[in-house]
Amino acid sequence: MQSRKIIAILGLPGSGKSEVIDFIIEKYGWPKIYCGEPTFDELRRLKLPFTEKNERMVREGLRKKFGSRYYGEQVIKKIKKIGGNKNIILESFYTWDEYILFMEKFKTDFITLAVHASPKIRYKRLKDRKERPLTKKEAQGRDYAQIENLKQGGPIAVTDYMIVNESTKEELRKNVDNIVKKLKK
Repeated sequence: MQSRKIIAILGLPGSGKSEVIDFIIEKYGWPKIYCGEPTFDELRRLKLPFTEKNERMVREGLRKKFGSRYYGEQVIKKIKKIGGNKNIILESFYTWDEYILFMEKFKTDFITLAVHASPKIRYKRLKDRKERPLTKKEAQGRDYAQIENLKQGGPIAVTDYMIVNESTKEELRKNVDNIVKKLKK
C-alpha cells in the first residue's frame, strides 16, 4: 500500500501555484494546508491591514521570534490532525529550514513540485490579480525578500518536479496530471 504523500507546491509569487493547487483539489480531492496562516492570524491579532508591507514584517518577525522552523512546526501539527490516507497539499511553503525539517520528518513521503514563470509574466499576473494585487516594484521586492530572507530558492532548486507555467491553463493541468500519475507509482 502506498503511503500518504505530503506535497509542497513551490514557486515565486505569480508563478501559478494557486492554479496548480486549485486543480489538484478539484480533480483529486486532496486536502490543503495553507502554510502562511500564522501570518494572517498575527495580522488579525495586531489589527493590522493585510498589506504586502505588513505581511512581510509579520512573516519575518515570527520567524525571528520563534525560529526559522516555526511555520513548518505549525504545519506539522495540522498534518497530524488530518486523518485518512489522501495525499496532502502544502500551499505557501517557503524556507530552506522548513524543507530540511520536512525531509527529516517525512523522508520519501515529502515531495516538492515547483511552478516557474519568468518575472515578466509573473509580475503581470500579480498586477492583474483580484486579491492582493502587487505593483511591479512590490512584486520584485517580494521576490527579493523571499529569496534573501526566507531562502526560498533552495527548496525550488532541489525540487522533485518542475513545471514551467508560461502557456495555457490546459497545458498546466496536463503537466500536473502527468506528475500526479508519477506519484501514484
